[in-house]
Amino acid sequence: MTQRYIGTKLIIALAMTRLAYNQYRGWGLPADEDGADEGYLVEYQDGGKPNHPDHAGYISWSPKEQFEKAYRPTSGLTFGLAIEALKQGRRVCRAGWNGKGMWLSHIPQSHWETTRGLEDLEGLPWIGMKTADSKFVPWLASQTDMLSEDWVLLE
Repeated sequence: MTQRYIGTKLIIALAMTRLAYNQYRGWGLPADEDGADEGYLVEYQDGGKPNHPDHAGYISWSPKEQFEKAYRPTSGLTFGLAIEALKQGRRVCRAGWNGKGMWLSHIPQSHWETTRGLEDLEGLPWIGMKTADSKFVPWLASQTDMLSEDWVLLE
């Protein structure tokens, strides 16, 4: 049985024809391909093995129509992408936050400690915030946080 999937990726892209991409890779253009096809050189930044010496991530070429249906320009991540990054163990913050050094982290269920008298309760995962004054507290998103697209990954 087939399964449907939906993906979200933050990529780097450069407008480039199919012929220009093949030349960039040092390849000849196959006889059955149109070198004038518009598209994009796409670099995946999510840990794919680099396949070109000038790129840190995996690169490929995408036809313009498919690319523009799958991606839109952004200067940062949406809240949904930030949540996905948290689930993958990354730390995130908003570029627009006023406090210096603030970030969020996903706290898995296995890292949850109960206090005396709560031993019979099951801990669930949660999101914690490192505050500007170097404290760590549970965090809840505001409406502005959820609708912002200035979320960034921390290294």
